[in-house]
Amino acid sequence: MDPMTPTSPKDRIIFALDVEHFTEARQWVTLLKDRVGIFKVGKQLFTHSGPKVIDMICQKGQKVFLDLKYHDIPNTVAKAGEEATKHQVAVFNLHALGGFEMMKKTVEASKAISKSLNLPRPIILAVTILTSMDEESLQEVGIPGPLIEEVGRLALLSQKAGVDGVVASPQEIGIIRQRCGEKFLIVTPGIRHPSDKKDDQKRTLTPREAIEAGADYLVIGRPIKEAKDPIEAVQKIVEDIS
Repeated sequence: MDPMTPTSPKDRIIFALDVEHFTEARQWVTLLKDRVGIFKVGKQLFTHSGPKVIDMICQKGQKVFLDLKYHDIPNTVAKAGEEATKHQVAVFNLHALGGFEMMKKTVEASKAISKSLNLPRPIILAVTILTSMDEESLQEVGIPGPLIEEVGRLALLSQKAGVDGVVASPQEIGIIRQRCGEKFLIVTPGIRHPSDKKDDQKRTLTPREAIEAGADYLVIGRPIKEAKDPIEAVQKIVEDIS
């Protein structure tokens, strides 16, 4: 699958399946399968359910973003990338801080296995700086910042390694577009309406603001999941970004 910008507002929405159980995940996929573009499977759900949750989503004709943020020695991450590709996920990600060699090797491994097995190649994204971090928490781990410069630097490194795009806060979209151009994909978590709780996200924008700033995809979980009427919440987001 060649990286491409989604064509409809619905396709831009990645629903975060941040739930505890397989049955709950299945309920959400059944409810939202015609209303969002991709379902994101993260560490909690994958650790609980394993690959069967990927199979369930695919069997319902839906796309999967495997959000395990691989970060290890290059060979280990490349092998993990091969397995993700075999599972026919639409998207998977790794940490840009794993370095150029780790990212490059994983991209090459995914391309090779998809070609040899005649499978669609997943979009590979790099995580720059987690959206739960701010300037202070960046300095605590020994990165002097400023945060926006660090994000821009890591995005450019990822692009040079052959990665298709990045996961980044809405507030860094501008510098990523400036450094990496229009075709480099930007997937943005930390999406909240003004009335929503910020939870543990430090850097947020509304859906409309993020799209206008240049995001390709929006990762949205709690604002839909915790709404009194999740269908209505999705519809509101679709209208907001139309």
